[in-house]
Amino acid sequence: MDRFLGKALSITALSMTVGLASLMAPPGAYAAAIVSGFDSNTVARNDDLSDGPINFGFTANFFGVEHNQLYVNNNGNITFDSTLSTYTPFDLTSTGRQIIAPFFADVDTSSAGEAVTYGTGTFGGRDAFGVNWIDVDYYNSSTSHTNRNSFQLILVDRSDIGAGDFDFIFNYDQIQWEAGTASGSDSDGLGGDSARVGYSNGTGDAGTFFELSGSAVNGAFLDGGPNALVSNRLNSDIDGRYVFSARNGGVDNPVPVPVPEPGSLALIGLGLAGLGLARRRRAV
Repeated sequence: MDRFLGKALSITALSMTVGLASLMAPPGAYAAAIVSGFDSNTVARNDDLSDGPINFGFTANFFGVEHNQLYVNNNGNITFDSTLSTYTPFDLTSTGRQIIAPFFADVDTSSAGEAVTYGTGTFGGRDAFGVNWIDVDYYNSSTSHTNRNSFQLILVDRSDIGAGDFDFIFNYDQIQWEAGTASGSDSDGLGGDSARVGYSNGTGDAGTFFELSGSAVNGAFLDGGPNALVSNRLNSDIDGRYVFSARNGGVDNPVPVPVPEPGSLALIGLGLAGLGLARRRRAV
């Protein structure tokens, strides 16, 4: 109870003064997923605060509701309905909030790491809006922490296909912590009520919400974990990139493709050569 009271007090004080492969992979091994730019605006260093409403430059039909504005929330998500200060991630499959969350957890930029940035730009030659949580710290933010996360959300206008159609993309470079201490983690940001990844339109209707496998599972999303975000992919040929397509108000949810470790790839290559097979697909 004391840690939650302390969190509440620190939030009050801040608001009065203010204003994201494996652990053995070489640095930057998955940096191709993160797209540069989308940084013309900065969310002032904070704990649990938001910017918005922000006009993102085009119309997005998210399960029958058209949006052209959103809120950038420090805690690894954007919302369409209102700001969200919640720091312990709730179940995205049953929430009443309109949310897209590349890494819903207790991001704290008040004392260490980098601040959250966002802005308009292009992706694949199309208008886009992005949010960067690059090298962000967790609660209780401290320069003594060495674990940092770097991830990104991009919304892409696909009105070339249909009115209101858009893509949203989750990009990951590094995931070294999964929760803040106010959500039950240890001092390294490990354990506790760990991060959730996915989205919801807030109605609870079947097909309008999604959580990536590994959500709320300790260690799952971390670099080297069983569902490591940096070493899996969805609708992409780039490790650490997950692409969701919103078409005619709906979103498809195919299963992410796990990427074999380099050693496994070598063994598969030897197997193919020995068997003389034309191809072989690794079971998902």
